[in-house]
Amino acid sequence: METLQQIAERIKSAKSVLIMTHMRPDGDAFGSSLALSAALDFFKTPNQVCVESDIPSNLAFLNGIEKVQKTPTMAYDLLITVDCSDEQRLGALSDEFSAAKRKKIDTINVDHHISNTRFAKYNYVRECAANCMNMATLIEYMGAPFDKKTAEYLLLGLLTDSGNFAHDDVSEETFTLAAKLAKAGADIRYYNYNLFKKQPKQRAALFARTMSGIRYYFDDRFAVIVVTKQAMEECDADHGMTEGFVDFPLNVDTVEVAASVMEVKKGQYKISLRSKEYADVNKIAGTYGGGGHIRAAGCMLFGDIEEVLDKLSYTVSQYLE
Repeated sequence: METLQQIAERIKSAKSVLIMTHMRPDGDAFGSSLALSAALDFFKTPNQVCVESDIPSNLAFLNGIEKVQKTPTMAYDLLITVDCSDEQRLGALSDEFSAAKRKKIDTINVDHHISNTRFAKYNYVRECAANCMNMATLIEYMGAPFDKKTAEYLLLGLLTDSGNFAHDDVSEETFTLAAKLAKAGADIRYYNYNLFKKQPKQRAALFARTMSGIRYYFDDRFAVIVVTKQAMEECDADHGMTEGFVDFPLNVDTVEVAASVMEVKKGQYKISLRSKEYADVNKIAGTYGGGGHIRAAGCMLFGDIEEVLDKLSYTVSQYLE
């Protein structure tokens, strides 16, 4: 595996760079991508950020989010993926990644997921609370400054993936970086409000409807919420508004594992998993080709909803003490 110093030198020697992240991106995906883009802007290196998905509504407030494209529109001699554990997680952009490899274009993978498959030519994978922690160090090695814009992109990833500094992988390094970003001008109050408190009434309606139907299994140690397309349509909500939903059932005192089962299309469900103390949800998700972290992971399941819940509850039962 490459060191971050080596990755930094490879990036600085590139003439043009394409940055990609995983489908259905979260704050850490966008924060990592846009912070690296800002560092490349400092060196006047042409670059572009691409993700296959629409911008989620909960992150529409982010300055610079409009520069993100769905497909590349420029030539590049280096492709970098950030916060992405495997090639398939790029979604439709996995074809672009495969084409780059066929053309012998160098590829770099910078990530923090335990399930990362080291799929690029050059890989740097270190488990930590947020990939923006890896990205902050990389940017420092590149020699780019932490201006206010870059600091706020990094803060975005730090806050979202650490659960607002609540997850058990939060370390002294996490807080040290947060202090450094605050010193650089990042507005923690503004980002805290927009990420965790502000919500449209459509989200409030969907939240109330979803939580009223929590299902409990195995002496209330496993809790599941189901978000259907019909419910989202009737509440005039979108997928971005469901960010953080899975954390609510996890707060029930008896619950060790919580799952959000969100309907993507008929017969396809996006599963988000969280655990509290001991269950390894990365292994649970891995059963179905997904992954992530020990306490937070995801996967896709297919079938009708009751079949999906039966599969998922059986698998989770294997990891409950």
